[in-house]
Amino acid sequence: MTQASNGWSRTICFRGRSEVVNILRNATMSCAVAVIGLAGCAAVQPMPHVARVDLPRYMGRWYVIASIPSFPERHAYNAVESYTLLADGRIATDFRYRNASFAAPVKTMHPVGTVQPGTGNAVWGEQFVWPIKAEYVIAYLESNYRTVIVGRSKRDYVWIMARTPTLPEHDYAQLVGKVAELGYDTGKLRRVPQQWPEAVP
Repeated sequence: MTQASNGWSRTICFRGRSEVVNILRNATMSCAVAVIGLAGCAAVQPMPHVARVDLPRYMGRWYVIASIPSFPERHAYNAVESYTLLADGRIATDFRYRNASFAAPVKTMHPVGTVQPGTGNAVWGEQFVWPIKAEYVIAYLESNYRTVIVGRSKRDYVWIMARTPTLPEHDYAQLVGKVAELGYDTGKLRRVPQQWPEAVP
């Protein structure tokens, strides 16, 4: 009985050590995966931006033609973003849209943009709630300031905008191609319904 008990004890101890080794091995692998994941996050490429933006020329109304939208605008109709240059150099932003219908009430957001120095006016911080500023990068701007692509380094949201409510299909396809070149999954793009003049106030 004593020998059997000792043998049983040795078996339990052996199995215990094996389990500990397996746990440590799994933990090590998990840590390695986590490190690789963090390295991947750190390797996110900054969103490229245009060399320079003429801010006064950029101001005014831009119709959202398509986007990979943020949560509030995921069902937006008649989405329009308007910019006004303030005396202190910041940009007052008025984003208005109707939710899920041309007849829905107008919803608005009013962030304020601050240009980041050394970016040629192409990178802003859009402040919706103090002190957080959302990244706003002018990644593409047509030379005549007719169309623009605004993106983010996270490649989570993107906006194709134009001075007119609609674009010829050829022009739109070219802009979608540029969005793909910036590293986005264009399958997530949503065309924003635009219908002007509006039927309801």
